[in-house]
Amino acid sequence: MGLTIKELLLLGEKTLKDAGVADHEISAGALLGFVTDMDKKELFLNRDLDVSDALIYTYFSLISRRAVGEPLQYITGEQYFMGHRFAVNPSVLIPRPETEILAEKAIDYLRSTCGAKTVLDLCTGSGALAVSIALACPDTEVTASDVLAEALATAKQNAKELGVSDRVGFVKSDLFDACDSKYDLIVTNPPYIRTGDLAGLAREIADHEPVSALDGGADGLGFYRRIAADAPARMNPGARVMSEIGAGQAGDAAAIFTEAGFSGIEILRDYNGLDRVLIAAGGRT
Repeated sequence: MGLTIKELLLLGEKTLKDAGVADHEISAGALLGFVTDMDKKELFLNRDLDVSDALIYTYFSLISRRAVGEPLQYITGEQYFMGHRFAVNPSVLIPRPETEILAEKAIDYLRSTCGAKTVLDLCTGSGALAVSIALACPDTEVTASDVLAEALATAKQNAKELGVSDRVGFVKSDLFDACDSKYDLIVTNPPYIRTGDLAGLAREIADHEPVSALDGGADGLGFYRRIAADAPARMNPGARVMSEIGAGQAGDAAAIFTEAGFSGIEILRDYNGLDRVLIAAGGRT
């Protein structure tokens, strides 16, 4: 076809824009960088370089997938979280930047306390939380649990690739069902979308991300009730629960944990000023 990198990029951007992809420029550039193994600066410096027909075919095969709403991260198979590359696929939720607030708070808490700590990451998915905590806190032992074997396989892969397999254990479990130990910190990013709201999510989410990682029941609070009820029996003295919550759920989630006997409830907001993380101490055993 006799296209240069610049011309190919422009065609990719136009194709995605015509398909209604909101981030068409970002996606087109990221996919071109992926197939050429060039970063943004390299693409610019080589903008007049001719590309092969084989590369054009490969590029537009990926552009076609993005044009119908497949998330960029599933196409490239990666997402960065806390500065680290995590493998992702349709069996796991794509880690979001706002979840880094939960990771940062958990890391700060662990670093501020003395001695080795044990952590349980419920609904681990890609393992982003578990692995990030293990990387930042070398004296911490982390257990990552998920009900889906496919998700655990992805999390194990990420732990291995990031060099923390020796400090992150994995268990197939429906929340606490197969978790027999007690922990100093329980972190979780559970499903919290109302069932009735799933169909109205962006097509990238509704059509491609795993429903089991999104559906929090009729009111979106089902997992919080189960966690608040069962967590105390799995907590060491002075332990904390830190959980991501959905926008507008702070009051209801806090009430659930308070009723279960937790104290010192704290709510943290994300970069957009939305309630995002609940922290709770104690609880009735």
